[in-house]
Amino acid sequence: MSKKGKIYITLTVLTILAIVALEMTKPKAVNWFPSYALHHKIPFGSYVFNEQLQRVSDTVISVDRPPFEYLKSNTISGTYLFYNDGIAFGKQELNNLLDWVSKGNTLIVSAVDFEKKLLDTLHLKTKSVNIMGNFNNEYQVKLVNPLLDTESTFKFDRSTTFFHFNKIDTTNTTVVGFIDKYRGENTSIKDSLINIIKQPFGGGEIILNTFPQAFTNYFILNSPNQNYTAGLMSYINTNQPIYIDNYYKTGKKFYTSPMYLFLSTKSLKWAYYIMLIGVLIYIIFEGKRKQRAIPIVKPLKNQTVDFTRTIANMYYENGKHKDIAQHKTQHFLEFIRNTMHLSTSEINDSFIKNLAARSNNSIEDTHTLFKLITSLNQKSSINNTELERLNTLIEQFKSNN
Repeated sequence: MSKKGKIYITLTVLTILAIVALEMTKPKAVNWFPSYALHHKIPFGSYVFNEQLQRVSDTVISVDRPPFEYLKSNTISGTYLFYNDGIAFGKQELNNLLDWVSKGNTLIVSAVDFEKKLLDTLHLKTKSVNIMGNFNNEYQVKLVNPLLDTESTFKFDRSTTFFHFNKIDTTNTTVVGFIDKYRGENTSIKDSLINIIKQPFGGGEIILNTFPQAFTNYFILNSPNQNYTAGLMSYINTNQPIYIDNYYKTGKKFYTSPMYLFLSTKSLKWAYYIMLIGVLIYIIFEGKRKQRAIPIVKPLKNQTVDFTRTIANMYYENGKHKDIAQHKTQHFLEFIRNTMHLSTSEINDSFIKNLAARSNNSIEDTHTLFKLITSLNQKSSINNTELERLNTLIEQFKSNN
């Protein structure tokens, strides 16, 4: 082998080792999979809810079988709790559940939407929440029972589809909670949409909730949201057994796939990846010897940066400093919304304190920056010095983040 070939092989091996080292040391990405499984500690698992329910209830039973089969083979009483993104009972299974409820038991179903037969039985209709004007997909929920904290609203800020009850049987239905698009801090819910209802059924009762995220780790661990979930569970008699469905869950407790078992072990996973990289290198070097040289076609040059720079220089040379400042300010506010997750609809002392705390900037520096932005917005024209000062303060603010 030539000296040049040995150098190539050495560089390849070092590159592979560097990639492996970087991959093994980098932080693990957050898993946003909507699992709802009791044993999952990921954001949309329900490990925390299960732990807290075990503390306050005398008997909590996890049911891993279909309710049709479980009710048929067991004589039980108490509360049967279902929550998941989607739950669809079969016709006979739903009839069995309703018969069980009519004997004095409680059925709670929490899902994004419900099957038509269940809604028709309770004389209900649902409709998706209009997201127009709610570009950040932020919502707030609230309970209405006067014995609970009815003054507080609780925020949920992950992108999702929400449904509400747009038709209810007013003679038999009790409204338990509302949902609405999030309108910012210290604001009340207006034009609230019903998302939790309770109805008597025979000798028991049925509670339907279109907000299953209330049982997830992500929602409960964002204080004070735990009070909302606790208020929701106050409708359950904890002195009787609580049966939590673990069958209609997106997340599975057991995985039978050989590849999942193989890749779940870190050392085996990286051995598998290194083998694939080795096979790829072999194909590249062997293919290079046997195939004809492929001519290199240079891709078209990306002119986006040059175009942007040209437009910016044109604005600057024509003395349109006011326009540049406005664009700079709008990009900065967008940066705050996306990075700091703060609403910029109202700039006040509370907003400045929150922004300073989240961005590692002092309150004085943050106040100075927004005071300058307000001052420039009120002017019809600005000069070079004011524009440069605005740019300097914004860049200093971002560098501390």
